[in-house]
Amino acid sequence: MTKIDLITGILGSGKTTFLLRYARYLLDSGQRIAILVNDYGAVNVDMLMLQELKCPNCQLEMIAGTSDPCCHKRRFKTQLISLGMQHFDRVIVEPSGIFDMDEFFDILHESPLDNWFTIGSIIGILDSETDDTLTGQMEYLLASEAACCGKLVVSKIKAGDDTSEITEKLLERLNTALDDIKCDRRFTEKDVISCDWSELDGNTLRTLSDAGYRSSRYVKKYHPEDILSSVHYFMHIKLPDEKIETVVNSIMNDNGCGKIFRIKGSLHSDSKGWLKINATPLKTEITPVIDGQSVLIVIGDNIKRENIDEHITQFNSDSEYVSI
Repeated sequence: MTKIDLITGILGSGKTTFLLRYARYLLDSGQRIAILVNDYGAVNVDMLMLQELKCPNCQLEMIAGTSDPCCHKRRFKTQLISLGMQHFDRVIVEPSGIFDMDEFFDILHESPLDNWFTIGSIIGILDSETDDTLTGQMEYLLASEAACCGKLVVSKIKAGDDTSEITEKLLERLNTALDDIKCDRRFTEKDVISCDWSELDGNTLRTLSDAGYRSSRYVKKYHPEDILSSVHYFMHIKLPDEKIETVVNSIMNDNGCGKIFRIKGSLHSDSKGWLKINATPLKTEITPVIDGQSVLIVIGDNIKRENIDEHITQFNSDSEYVSI
């Protein structure tokens, strides 16, 4: 049977960055894999990041965006049926940051998927830079998406960081959130891998591939369609190079735009080809990449799209600009 892994984590936690390293390890181990990006969004920059993995032993698939949960579940199952018929060694699912774990388990127990797939590992990504003032809904997602994980991996650890202190703080927060949804699962340091991801070696990644999962019950306080957090797309953007960081930071710091957790995407640069954008309330990273798509994706609560438009359009020279 094909093993199926699930990489969970709230919006902006670093799932795709981890997936790149994890999938590369599996490919180097001689496995034939498929990656299914399972997202409600209509545009998926993460798929662009994963293109470097594409090869005869790695197939990339995604689910087209839809706001209808029932339609989304049907498309998810259809994609898994297609992948199940191809008998990969592993299929890795990267869901949206707003994801109902029951959807994953329920679908895998349906025919014919129950004859083709067995759950390998559920790996949760914990963001070391998580905002201390997450909304109640985001705290729920943090707990519900971690509850069944076999292992947790802390993201955005840098050389010199006190990993013990960071891990202790994250576990305290996660276990409090689990208590709030009446889940008896409690994580300890032995459940967590906390290091600079450049130090993730073969032994550690092998441990993650064998992490398994846990059956955990909890109170479902919200359904995905009830979560206020949303994703908006701003496309056909052409900004002067020197204004890119200014615009991104002005959106991030303007309370009139909503409570923003992350801005990601890519923009064309006159001097550097394409630039990948990854911004959180703590920092903004802009790095050159080989290829891209002119889009900024803004993730947050109570987003005011028209206010974000104002920040972009004052410098944008692309007449086809659109936001959705």
